[in-house]
Amino acid sequence: MREINVSVIADAVETLCIEANEHLPQDVRCAIEACRACEPWPTAQGVLDRIIENYEIADAQSVPICQDTGMACVFLEIGQDVHFTGGDLTAAVDEGVRRGYDKGYLRKSVVKDPVRRGNTGDNTPAMLYTEIVPGDRVKITVAPKGFGSENMSQIRMFKPSAGLQGIKDFILQVVEEAGPNPCPPMVVGVGIGGTFDKCALLAKKALLRPLDSRNPDPFYAALEEEMLEKVNALGIGPQGFGGKTTAIGLNIETLPTHIAGMPCAVNINCHVTRHKSRTV
Repeated sequence: MREINVSVIADAVETLCIEANEHLPQDVRCAIEACRACEPWPTAQGVLDRIIENYEIADAQSVPICQDTGMACVFLEIGQDVHFTGGDLTAAVDEGVRRGYDKGYLRKSVVKDPVRRGNTGDNTPAMLYTEIVPGDRVKITVAPKGFGSENMSQIRMFKPSAGLQGIKDFILQVVEEAGPNPCPPMVVGVGIGGTFDKCALLAKKALLRPLDSRNPDPFYAALEEEMLEKVNALGIGPQGFGGKTTAIGLNIETLPTHIAGMPCAVNINCHVTRHKSRTV
């Protein structure tokens, strides 16, 4: 059994909140630059140039890439041989978010109540997702999620009779309805299977997978490539001004499901698909 003081988690979350908001992952940068290289539409080229310029300035000057510094989604992969000491784990994660958003001068975007509103003032609570895994380490991933893109996400509880075509049509429908609202070029996370809630989590976790990777199942790897091509054929383009770069990536994650269902969730992210990880 390995003991980890929760203060270690708080410190890591604090740092990751700042790093994720200031430094775009390399796979996302490469995807944007690759799309710029093959984008024929002049207006789209100009938009992509500004996007690249923006994240390069943020990286060099250590300032936020976007004014919407998001809701802090924190994923903990906790080794089953870990014992936390020194306090409450959830409180420690929130403390890390509180310090990170204050120290990094990041916008506080969380309200106390979904209906009555009222800003919490420190961007807490974090949206915390935990998973028990083998080992004695903890992998921490912070993925700030802006709501221009989150608002464009959808879930549908298909009957199995909808088939693969139903899923394909749904993905395209969600992207087309999103249009320019999620600040394209977007990243599309798709979750298929599980239950209502698990399906949505799959879609969000799909956004964390490197854009230069493919689903290990050849069937879903081919589906990722097919749907990315079809999404880009919609012609929405960067910031909605037209072009062939509507999405820079589309990742699919799946789970077994019930014989009577085929849940599918589509979680949209903007081109600022932020996430940083650390293992302690």
